[in-house]
Amino acid sequence: MQNTSNKTLHLISFDMPYPPNYGGIIDVFYKIRALHRVGVNIILHVFDHGKASSDELKEYCQQIYYYERKTGIDSQLSTLPYIVKSRRQPDLLKNLMKDDWPIFFEGLHTTYYLSHPFLKNRLKIYRESNIEHHYYWKLSLASRKIIDKVFFAVEAARLFLWQKQLSYADLILTVSEDDSLYLRKKFPHKPVECIPSFHGNDEVTSKAGFGNFALYHGKLSVPENDQSARFLIRKVFAGLPYRLIVAGMNPEKNLIRLAKNYPNVVVMANPSLEEMDKLIEEAHINVLITQQNTGLKLKLLNTLFKGRHCLVNDKMLVGTNLAQLCHVANDKNSLKEKITELFQQPFSPDDIGKRIHHLNHWYSDDENTRKILDLVF
Repeated sequence: MQNTSNKTLHLISFDMPYPPNYGGIIDVFYKIRALHRVGVNIILHVFDHGKASSDELKEYCQQIYYYERKTGIDSQLSTLPYIVKSRRQPDLLKNLMKDDWPIFFEGLHTTYYLSHPFLKNRLKIYRESNIEHHYYWKLSLASRKIIDKVFFAVEAARLFLWQKQLSYADLILTVSEDDSLYLRKKFPHKPVECIPSFHGNDEVTSKAGFGNFALYHGKLSVPENDQSARFLIRKVFAGLPYRLIVAGMNPEKNLIRLAKNYPNVVVMANPSLEEMDKLIEEAHINVLITQQNTGLKLKLLNTLFKGRHCLVNDKMLVGTNLAQLCHVANDKNSLKEKITELFQQPFSPDDIGKRIHHLNHWYSDDENTRKILDLVF
């Protein structure tokens, strides 16, 4: 589609890509790294939430522009989604217009200018990480505070209406087959390709043998993850003779207080990337359950590359082909039974070999980078 003698593209990130410590931002950072590795020049545009610039990103990007989000009541009182309108920045449009390279819009958050007439003749790629109105509606259901429930429900409605803007994209890249099917039905005349999330793992490093605790991890300020952590503490590990560590970003104070009522449970707030990797590697069981069957759960991929036994519910696997690498349980009793069973069972070299074969075939960052190059350039 473009002259391959100079592969350059603009990439608009909805948040600071480094450190890659949650959800979709992991996909953004490791995609940047993988594209740089094969010689793509990246002009990065970052909505940074007031965070400091990153020297790490300079290693992978030809140029970096930072923009401040327009948060507050002006962005709330609108028919446009808050996550979109708060990222309207005229300077972004000016910088995109300096050349004619393809533009990667990372997430619906960044699509304010997707339909702008000044970008009419540009190759525009939309990178999906969730069907956002589904995601926000389920966040509303999971939220414990009324004000959060209302915000997420209103945002879900606005995102549903905004979704039609994707008709201005030339190419849609999804993270799961289920999301591909949904978007192909919505936009039958647009090319929709599934490129699984980038995760940064070049090889399976799982350790054989036993660990002595179970781990649940995620961005704990997200209502869905908070809800799952409380369920595991109260309904599953209460009364079990096994340790549970709940680790992640910004847990609510009452979640920490809740854990103190259970002698076998501890909450670890805001571990570093190195600390989180060590927890994943040393746990005997990584328990990953979700109430949302949207997108591809990046923490599942990361855990399969690094950890031992992986225990999930069906919703965690929707849109993936990872069931053969996981143990599955869907209610408190079956979870308890499976946890008891797995703590008696070592993680074996055969388990590791199975992961190497499957993950290197379907979830290789290098292979998925080549697919993007074929589609874009």
